[in-house]
Amino acid sequence: MTVLKSDIADIYRSSWAFMLACPLFFAIPMLVEFVQHVVELDAGMYIDRASASVAGQDPLRLQIGFLKTVAILLPGYWFARYIMFDRDIAKATRFEWPAVGLWFTIFALNVTLTAWSMFGPSLAELTGLEGEAAQIVSAIVGIPFQVIGIYLTAWGVAWALGNVRVGPIRSIGIMHGSFWYTIALTVAGIVPLMALHYGFGYAAIWWLPAPLDWLAMILDSALVGLLALTMAGSTAIAARHAAQRKGVSLLPSPTAEPVALAA
Repeated sequence: MTVLKSDIADIYRSSWAFMLACPLFFAIPMLVEFVQHVVELDAGMYIDRASASVAGQDPLRLQIGFLKTVAILLPGYWFARYIMFDRDIAKATRFEWPAVGLWFTIFALNVTLTAWSMFGPSLAELTGLEGEAAQIVSAIVGIPFQVIGIYLTAWGVAWALGNVRVGPIRSIGIMHGSFWYTIALTVAGIVPLMALHYGFGYAAIWWLPAPLDWLAMILDSALVGLLALTMAGSTAIAARHAAQRKGVSLLPSPTAEPVALAA
């Protein structure tokens, strides 16, 4: 339990330190979130619950929501390196080959899956199910993907570091035995900020006066920037913990010299 508390604290301390050291990377998801809020405010989303329901399905809002999801993934490359390289800013922000190419492969896969989940037909729809039956099937099908994602955690982190030796199969072996620990870190690193995120939206709809809606959305945009870091931090620290338990290094081999693409 002491180790878990220490790792949870590390998620937030590292996120805050990285935000101050590299504000540009923190700003990427924050700015996209703010653009989405501008669209929402213009559509009257925060007038009342009825308006929120209508504006929530606005095509432009959904498109920017997809871009926001992509933007939240972007700091993951730099922040995973920041944590795994003991907060070394120079190493964290360096574009290296093969690290960039490896990480981009996983990034592209995540973007594709996100696009499919947001705009593509669900498995339930493909099988012709509708209504409550479709929702139940979608929920059941989603569980295995969430479980698989946890076991592939070490893969994503290792590739951001340029370590090609850790692939999906080896990642499963590394993460075996750390499933619930990873769940705990993920919940601790995401749920509190996610609750605040939804809290800002509900407050703007239900009881904040209109002039304060803008302030709430500005604060919420900054919160999403921090959330992007705690999400990536939860993943990196979970992989670090699992690797340490197995006596495995996620860092690239010292004999494999990375090629710096940019400082």
